[in-house]
Amino acid sequence: MRNKVNNYISGVAPKFSVELLQAFLPTLLLVLIGIFIIYKYVDPAPPERIEMSVSMEEGNYKAFATIYQVLLKESGIYLDLHPSKGMHDDIRKLKNSDSGVQMAFIQDGVASAEGSENLVSLGSLYYEPVWIFCRCKKEITHLSKLKGLKIAIGKDESGTRSLSMTLLNSSGINADNAELVSIGGQSAADALRKGEVDAAIFVDMPESALIREISRDSNLRLVNLDQAEAYTRQFPYLHHLILPEGSLDIANNIPDHDINLLAPTTVLVVRDDVHPAHVYLMLKIVSKVHGGAGLLNKKREFPASLDSDFPLSVQAENFYQNGLPLLDKYLPFWVATFVNRMLIVLIPLLALLIPLTKIIPAIYTQLVKRKLFRYYGELRFLETQIQANIDKQDFEKYWAELVDIEDRVNTLKLPVSFSQHLYELKGSVELVRTKFERLITK
Repeated sequence: MRNKVNNYISGVAPKFSVELLQAFLPTLLLVLIGIFIIYKYVDPAPPERIEMSVSMEEGNYKAFATIYQVLLKESGIYLDLHPSKGMHDDIRKLKNSDSGVQMAFIQDGVASAEGSENLVSLGSLYYEPVWIFCRCKKEITHLSKLKGLKIAIGKDESGTRSLSMTLLNSSGINADNAELVSIGGQSAADALRKGEVDAAIFVDMPESALIREISRDSNLRLVNLDQAEAYTRQFPYLHHLILPEGSLDIANNIPDHDINLLAPTTVLVVRDDVHPAHVYLMLKIVSKVHGGAGLLNKKREFPASLDSDFPLSVQAENFYQNGLPLLDKYLPFWVATFVNRMLIVLIPLLALLIPLTKIIPAIYTQLVKRKLFRYYGELRFLETQIQANIDKQDFEKYWAELVDIEDRVNTLKLPVSFSQHLYELKGSVELVRTKFERLITK
């Protein structure tokens, strides 16, 4: 008996997929359309390429950009480098949406007069001290002592030139009382060694081969800025650092005493429309590249939110407060990105499905009952004809209709939960049949 019942139920279930589809299909279509819209447009997948503007001759920017290229490629992202004339050129490209550039190294303080506009910071990456070397017989401790000299101040458009002019002008030096030469990098170093300039200003890392090379020249002296702290009060983006005795060359004790240095930080700047997934990936990479100890910084001191020209991006602010999101910390980039995007889809979807779990069964029940009500409507019409004492010649027609209804009801399949309604319908059919039979026997 039990097997027969089970077979009956299994045979009944497929018959009512139509009503189930009628109840569920519109909702399913709406949900699928919503998922597509959210997944495609609300949080689009991150592009496979990032465009970066880089000054190829200034500082170590090209070297770091090349490291970024390797690490980004491991995550399936390609970094395209756009050579620039200097940091002012980088800023112009970043602000121009038609340039395609999304990211650049910017020296803190360079953009202070230009405004941040649509640019945000991912934080400071490292210190870039100001190195002032001169062909001097005596040690110089104040920049004002460089009056009347020929000074290499860095190339046009460079961050070195901007900072050099800021420091010199605040020290009373300008084109009227000194000869300012727009050369920088290796060209400035060569000119200084040959005596073609009396002093040269560089902005570079202490690990730089160029700085180490110049510092070993016995004819050159590194200016010790006794007023370094005063400069930091006037220019908040500058930091007062101490270069310890012998730190550039222990064997030769270079420098031969502690040196007061000024240093801005190098900042990674991006457009505010860069994909958030790219931002978190870059924060992960810069932590790996710049998180170690250096000559002038402790381990994990960088990256840091020290810059003053640009507001932190939302993702960077969260990073410096709470670290990387859990998924980005432990999962490969594309896996973390996919899961994050799916969560954005699933959370509103769950909010939609919870009420639907109550609505869909109610709709399904109404659809099944509507199917039953159609039979009741037909029965009610036949019963009305009987009560109207219609001519007996119409009995055959209505009797045939009743038999047809009865046959359809007997073959009607309903879910087990609607068995009561089916039995009630069969009872109603039997009641109408009885009334017909009474009229016929009169």
